Amino acid sequence: MGSMMHLKYLHAFAVLAEELHFGRAAERLSVAQPQLSVWIHKLEQDLGVELFDRSSRTIRLTEAGHAVREPILQTLDSARLIDRAALLGGASVVGQVTVGYAGAGSRSVLPPLAKAVRTAEPGIELKLVSMVYAGSAPAQVAAGVLDIGFSRLPVRNTEVNTRVFTYERLLAALPEDHTLASRDAVDLKDMANEPFVSFPATQGASLRDAAMRLALEAGFSPRVMQEAPDSYAILGLVAAGVGVTLTLSSVSHINHPGLVYRELTGTPTYLATVIVWPKHYVSRATQAVLALMEGIFPTPERPSGRILD
Repeated sequence: MGSMMHLKYLHAFAVLAEELHFGRAAERLSVAQPQLSVWIHKLEQDLGVELFDRSSRTIRLTEAGHAVREPILQTLDSARLIDRAALLGGASVVGQVTVGYAGAGSRSVLPPLAKAVRTAEPGIELKLVSMVYAGSAPAQVAAGVLDIGFSRLPVRNTEVNTRVFTYERLLAALPEDHTLASRDAVDLKDMANEPFVSFPATQGASLRDAAMRLALEAGFSPRVMQEAPDSYAILGLVAAGVGVTLTLSSVSHINHPGLVYRELTGTPTYLATVIVWPKHYVSRATQAVLALMEGIFPTPERPSGRILD
């Protein structure tokens, strides 16, 4: 790396690599387009390679551009933490903690957590990563991609620790004009011939796995007619009459017009939602965030009923 390389060049590269358009990137950076071109050219001179292919009307990253993108983003993250440490030198802990979450259930945790971290540990920067399915979170934590993740029991990865922070009851979600919607509680067997809306089978969604397990115990395999990536989309499709689904009490605040929730007959069934963090190395910043999470969301009492594991 050339000694004259500036962080502004790296920042310019990061924005242009995202936009792949000089005009939009210059607008985001609040500079004139020629100035952006100069910064990119100087960065390429420092590195001795071309980072962008400008041979057509659209630009794209070269192989070298792809190779340096992640190290440049990491450098920018480190520089931001240096600035934060200098500004908040009196803070007890300085660092970045990456938290992976998915679904409406874990999203409710984020605002109070962010507020608590900002108040108690202003030297910590929370980096929130969305759409981390519960089934995939433990592996990402073990691999160091995430510092903390939200998952559900059972967690079979031996490289992570877990702590229950809530229990979520399984419910039926139906179109309001469905014949089963007139009942106070729905027998899962009566949903055997219904089209289902569900999470994708390949994404590690624990709710889909739980729904399939309960349906098989009730004597049928659900006909999944439509998949969707999150609870908001799934419940919207149910409200539109595309099908039915099993969902969780933590998302029952979602009130799409035409959507109703009904309890399942028999013993209440729960999924245990857990916080996941590495077993072998935990930074001081991550430890501080975990302590704050335990204060805000202490481990709840086990509910009466069945907990899937």
